[in-house]
Amino acid sequence: MSAAPTPAPRSGGLVGVLALAGIVAALMQTLVVPLIGDLPALLHASASDASWVITATLLAAAVATPVAGRLGDMFGKRRLLLASTAPLVAGSVVCALSSSVAPMVVGRGLQGLGMGVVPLGISLLRDVLPPEKLGSSIALMSASMGVGGALGLPFSAAVAEHASWRVLFWVAAALSLLVGVLVHFFAPTGPVAPSGGRFDALGAVGLGGGLVALLLAVSKGSVWGWGSATTLGLLVAAGVVLLAWAFWELRTRDPLVDLRTTARPQVLMTNAASVLVGFAMYAQSLVVPQLLQLPEATGYGLGQSMMAMGLWMAPAGLMMMALAPLGAKLSAARGPKVTLAVGSLVIAVGYASSLLLMGSTWGLLVVTLVCNTGVGLAYGAMPALIMGAVPLHETASANSFNTLMRSIGSSVSAAVIGVVLAQLTTDFGGHPLPSEDGFRVAMLIGGGVGLAAALVASLIPVRPAPAPAVPAEEPAPAAETAA
Repeated sequence: MSAAPTPAPRSGGLVGVLALAGIVAALMQTLVVPLIGDLPALLHASASDASWVITATLLAAAVATPVAGRLGDMFGKRRLLLASTAPLVAGSVVCALSSSVAPMVVGRGLQGLGMGVVPLGISLLRDVLPPEKLGSSIALMSASMGVGGALGLPFSAAVAEHASWRVLFWVAAALSLLVGVLVHFFAPTGPVAPSGGRFDALGAVGLGGGLVALLLAVSKGSVWGWGSATTLGLLVAAGVVLLAWAFWELRTRDPLVDLRTTARPQVLMTNAASVLVGFAMYAQSLVVPQLLQLPEATGYGLGQSMMAMGLWMAPAGLMMMALAPLGAKLSAARGPKVTLAVGSLVIAVGYASSLLLMGSTWGLLVVTLVCNTGVGLAYGAMPALIMGAVPLHETASANSFNTLMRSIGSSVSAAVIGVVLAQLTTDFGGHPLPSEDGFRVAMLIGGGVGLAAALVASLIPVRPAPAPAVPAEEPAPAAETAA
């Protein structure tokens, strides 16, 4: 039985609510950045154990995002949006009350479970908005992740410097609760898939297990050693489990992820480009904060405080929101494939500019503004490409899988850039620090990956929208002749 229709949504209010949900989700990821150095003392744990506060959110989000997408297609996006805010609230409260590493890791894991709100929100927009408003709304929703990251750093740094760190999590809990209330009152129900399929629990376990093994190896490889038995064992296990998962998904009646749909050229190439864009997006966010905060005595560091660093980084995230309407207009005029390719090229240009502008705070501001302009264009185009190639009842699942691809790209970026900076070091007062050459190599890698993303985007075979209407008209004359 379909739910009673909700009054036609006011697009501005709905997009605003869903964009706020995306901002809050992104805020969860940057919330603990200013605390990284202090976490061992705050939680009475070793630095290695405290690092799980970061890793737990990454792993939980990777597992929960595709599951939330599939459940959203089965039971309704609004219902899953509401369900996703519950672990955001609960996790924030658990973190605020934590005094040791174990409950903090549990709380951060719960926060990760709520990260499906962005692909769910984008999918709900496709369900309920008129076509003429969909492009700009999707671009704005996609850009909300950048805004959350931009606001999160200075906000977290200010609170960490001037108040108890627990305030961060209480504010996060309040914002998550606000999102849940707004979704309840303003988000329409939207259509629910008519299929009576069952949830693929075994597929969820298989995908979760494979992703956990893969991301653990990628995120902890530099600590455990890339050639260690633990790292190699996890990589092998990830390969075996994910292959077995794919075999199961291709043979089960109601798969968690329809791999046949995912294998369609438009979807497959868009996901490949998404991995590369995720890599390129994250590389500069690892390099620029370090350059801003390293001591001026190094000769290339800029000696900024954590608070100042956050403020220098904030405009770049806001740029993603400002560029959303332009990206939507470009997609409407030339197609989202062009927007994705242009965005990737802009990212590469931003990295290239860093070779001349790394020596000043204003120069790095320009670099981040250009790079995030490209990211904003690319992120707004990806959901449009995915949704243009999948049926309506698979929208949330396909968008969630695309979001997962971006996250994998970011995780690989962290590992690769971490290795580069760890290998190219300089001695500073008896302490090894990443060298200027290391930062330049990292930025060159980011630019190269941006160019690769543009190449992949240019090869996406976009299916023409009006094609299905032509064959339906052609049999009529033949029928008349036969008569």
